[in-house]
Amino acid sequence: MAAVEFQHVAGLRPGDPRIAAARATLLQGEHLSQEQGVPLFDAPLLELGRLANAMARDRHGDRVYFTVNRQLNPTNVCVLACRFCDYAKKPGAEGAYTMTREQIEAHVEPGISEIHIVGGLHDRWRFDDYLNVIRWVKAKKPDLSVKAYTAVEIDFFCRLTKKPAEWVLTELRAAGLDALPGGGAEVFSERVRREIFQQKIGAQRWLEIHEIAHALGIPSNATLLYGHIETRAERVHHMILLRGLEQRAPGFFAFIPLAFQPGVTGLVRRQASAIEDLKTIAISRLVFDNVPHVKSYWIMLGQDTAGVALNFGASDMDGTIGQEKIAHAALARSPVGMAEAGMVHSILEAGKIPVQRDALYRVVREYGPDGEPFAARGANGAERSPAVDSDAGDSDAGDAQAANSDAARRDVATRAAG
Repeated sequence: MAAVEFQHVAGLRPGDPRIAAARATLLQGEHLSQEQGVPLFDAPLLELGRLANAMARDRHGDRVYFTVNRQLNPTNVCVLACRFCDYAKKPGAEGAYTMTREQIEAHVEPGISEIHIVGGLHDRWRFDDYLNVIRWVKAKKPDLSVKAYTAVEIDFFCRLTKKPAEWVLTELRAAGLDALPGGGAEVFSERVRREIFQQKIGAQRWLEIHEIAHALGIPSNATLLYGHIETRAERVHHMILLRGLEQRAPGFFAFIPLAFQPGVTGLVRRQASAIEDLKTIAISRLVFDNVPHVKSYWIMLGQDTAGVALNFGASDMDGTIGQEKIAHAALARSPVGMAEAGMVHSILEAGKIPVQRDALYRVVREYGPDGEPFAARGANGAERSPAVDSDAGDSDAGDAQAANSDAARRDVATRAAG
């Protein structure tokens, strides 16, 4: 695993034997096993959060990252029919849409530093149509970081062109692609895949495409969709497979646990509880220990739980989004977008230091306790150190905030239990 000086982890004295064993394993520089990871779901919530928060602080101090971005979903027309998806529409169905060039370019707003592009597998689009989406947004704002197309879409492009993933990814990069998002992984379980998304690629192909991207120098994220029919053991197995990929082909920026939005799918009656969300995020930080960041994805968690998760191992809140369609098609109750000031406020409220980044985790600016930016790129455009580096040396400055972290953990536990 990555060389991180576990100063805060070493300072803890967990009372729960499962958490104590996990701490000891991490301090020895070893990875948690499946047998160690699964029982952590039954460990005391606050102790679990304390260990995950200590691990995040040892990596990043009290910094929490976010981006001012816009999500672009150019079409919801999709040839697949996944049981868990309320977003996709069959060709010609009511509510199906395909954006024009003008509508796509309208998403490129002056203040954003990243655009996140994902959508359906359109029955009439060719590969060049998907390339054009990137070309158009880059033409309008050449310095914009483009994070686009999941492994599911990359596999679709391979089938459209009858070309290997290496060729497809090289063409996308030539068009302006900077990074891949982490979607489409769902959960690496053949049992679950056969039940709810059997038309979609499975673990082997998803991991293969991301490994190829990393080998080409294209970084990416990774996701886990939880809270439906998967088991806790399957969640941990998913994390371990991703950890293995990062060991042999480094390139992940962040891991994003995505809380399933039931919508009208009928798969489950209600969304996972706040306690289950926080346990999943904390265990993600401990098990997937070689990924730089674990995200607290406020779109699916809701703003309150996402804020508390910043003291349960998360060190990134994703972005301002602008207008998100996929989770909200499944009746997500969060706002469709969050302003920069709101993101900064949420991070400060958690007792953390807000840091704005771009899609490649280059620091744009940091913010003081009053929410005002106090550092940015130099006048010559020189960039500050990438946010993937360990900021453990600055973590002592956050010691005074530990009491606030514990208070936040106690507060969410009380509210969630109620």
